[in-house]
Amino acid sequence: MNDLVRPDRYPRSSRYDPAWLVGLDMGPNPLWLLEDLSQNFDLRPGMRVLDLGSGKGATSVFLAREYGVHVVAADWWIPAEDAAAVFAEAGVADRVEAVRAEAHVLPFEPESFDAIVSIDAFEYFGTADGYLPYLTRFLRPGGQLGIATPAMTQEVRELGAIPAHVERVVGWEAIAWHTAEWWRFQWEITGLVDVTSARLQGDAWRDWLLWSRACAEQRPDGAAAQQAVIDMITEDAGEYLSFALVTARRK
Repeated sequence: MNDLVRPDRYPRSSRYDPAWLVGLDMGPNPLWLLEDLSQNFDLRPGMRVLDLGSGKGATSVFLAREYGVHVVAADWWIPAEDAAAVFAEAGVADRVEAVRAEAHVLPFEPESFDAIVSIDAFEYFGTADGYLPYLTRFLRPGGQLGIATPAMTQEVRELGAIPAHVERVVGWEAIAWHTAEWWRFQWEITGLVDVTSARLQGDAWRDWLLWSRACAEQRPDGAAAQQAVIDMITEDAGEYLSFALVTARRK
């Protein structure tokens, strides 16, 4: 667990209890991803931010505490009352609203957010050609969009197949893991946004490995599944697996 406290690289995230974060596990360390993404994101106190695919709520707590924004935490898999309990315990219930919503049927008014953030979730709903035009309608002009999503260093289409060690663990889902440049093109071609950054996270596989080892250690009920991920990442060693961090502004 001590490996999850890394003030040299993630000073903000290191102020959070690793055990609390592992207890909310739904994928690789979301606070590390969000803190890295925020280098290309201009969040200011008072902004209204949609945390899309917020899971059990760790990223929403982080957004409210670290940036002083008002957060709408929207997720389809986690009941709103469960997420709200996390926010109350973290002392941010006055700044974070939990909403159960499916990403293609969002219950919000047009142009109602200053920013939309999605951490380790966009790959499940955001790869279709028509999704960005749908999502940007909820951003105010000049509003920001930022995602952190599992990525490949090369497109599966170019490789001709999902690498065997990846396919064994995640199966066909890896076809939604794209390069940073794929995301740049996919968004820019719409003419709706200016992409401000599109990059692969440095040493993403090492962060992912640290996280998976900590989860396997602290949550024995899921140790077998985590071990499969650990084996996949170890075999890959950064050859194909990464995370894409992409930010843009609505025109």
